[in-house]
Amino acid sequence: MIRERALKAVLVLVGLLFLAGVYPLVQMHLEEALRMMLSVYATLGIFLLLASRNPSANRSLIAFTAWSSFAHAAVMAVQVYRNLIPRGELLGVLAFAIIGVALIALAPAKPSGELASAAGA
Repeated sequence: MIRERALKAVLVLVGLLFLAGVYPLVQMHLEEALRMMLSVYATLGIFLLLASRNPSANRSLIAFTAWSSFAHAAVMAVQVYRNLIPRGELLGVLAFAIIGVALIALAPAKPSGELASAAGA
């Protein structure tokens, strides 16, 4: 029960964080690639807020968000290492890594029916 509440809180927090990308997106003073990325994250934020109502029914969305956050953090870390982006972006790496870890740690377990059907297959 506590784990599900914590997951719901994390989903709302991350959903609002991703949705906050709408503000700079509306300002349109950004380069094209950044606008595109923010539009994807803003959309993901809406779906995370919807998923917070029933996390166990949205396991794949939660997993996608976690693993894509790890991928984003890895790409950013390589870019910082190669001096393609400023060192200050390491805070973004840390943020995306924390999001990924939190979502994986709190992810809802598979229902017992899924485990039994997988074992019988």
